Amino acid sequence: MTALPRIHLVRHGETAWSLSGKHTGRSDIPLTEIGQRAAEGLGRNLSGLHFAEIWSSPSQRALQTARLAGFGRDAIPDYDLAEWDYGAYEGMTTKEILAENPDWRLFRDGCPQGETPDAVAARADRVVDRIRDLHDSVLIFSSSHILRVLTARWLSLPARNGALFMLDTASISTLGYEHDLNEPIVQTWNRT
Repeated sequence: MTALPRIHLVRHGETAWSLSGKHTGRSDIPLTEIGQRAAEGLGRNLSGLHFAEIWSSPSQRALQTARLAGFGRDAIPDYDLAEWDYGAYEGMTTKEILAENPDWRLFRDGCPQGETPDAVAARADRVVDRIRDLHDSVLIFSSSHILRVLTARWLSLPARNGALFMLDTASISTLGYEHDLNEPIVQTWNRT
């Protein structure tokens, strides 16, 4: 066990839908060629680091990113790390959604026939609790919005504060602690 564990969050590589801005929750979209190359590059940035466990969203985009980065054999699929269920907004861009519902904000409102911010926060809280119980470093492969809520909950912020943390595809962010286990922090954010 390291004195102060680190949690490395990896957003999956580019997909056709992430490129076009479509909300991709439960649709299982594969990586593009560019996304595959970026995922391979993630392995170089993560090599040499210690991870007690490696967890992934069950989506093929996250698992494919883990595999191409060199961690696929050890990645444990975890439903709590699945992307936000966008319900009726699945496959739509924010522009299309706002044309129908001009006041909509994902992190405040959630999605009709999908998940609420509280439901996503409950999943993120279970992940945070497992990390804290482990007392060791973890590597996580998943998608943007769930990782943003997870970060907010890591910092004991409401799920709506996930809106403050932008994540690019094939990015690495690191959560950890400052002086002791009572001071959770964001150590690095959105490194590509």
